[in-house]
Amino acid sequence: MARYLFTFALILFAALSRVLPHPPNVVPITALALFSGVYLEKRQTFIIPIVAMLLSDYVIGFYTGMIWVYGSFVAIGVIGLWLRKHPGFITTFAATLAGSILFFVVTNFGVWVSSQVTYSHTLAGLTECYVAAIPFFRNTLLGDVFYVGAMFGLYEVAKKFIPALQLTPRRSEA
Repeated sequence: MARYLFTFALILFAALSRVLPHPPNVVPITALALFSGVYLEKRQTFIIPIVAMLLSDYVIGFYTGMIWVYGSFVAIGVIGLWLRKHPGFITTFAATLAGSILFFVVTNFGVWVSSQVTYSHTLAGLTECYVAAIPFFRNTLLGDVFYVGAMFGLYEVAKKFIPALQLTPRRSEA
């Protein structure tokens, strides 16, 4: 029961973080996708971040290009499944960096592909799209590092006080 309440709290926190005022791209969805891959059941790896996105998108509005954003979080969940079998500070940092880069590359490629007017469908247009997105990448990376550290760290501390959290897939598969 404690694990389900914790999971629900994570979804709620992630969804609310997108609805409440925040700097652009500083949200815990990448952290949630990695966390789900590491600590939750495999089937939840992909469901949890998507549910958080759907809940918050329902409030803030659906948009074109959602498939690229949602797809990137599914792919980041796969990175989380890899991280489950490779625990450690360095690998967690590397997975966080990989998730941030993946999100940047995939979503901005989606912006370029979907662009009717803003970016020409040439290599120069793609380059222009990526260069224009660099300031957002800084925020993404800072937010991802912060939220991964907070979520993983708090969960590890919580496992010491809540016995039900100790029975995580990471612990049983390691």
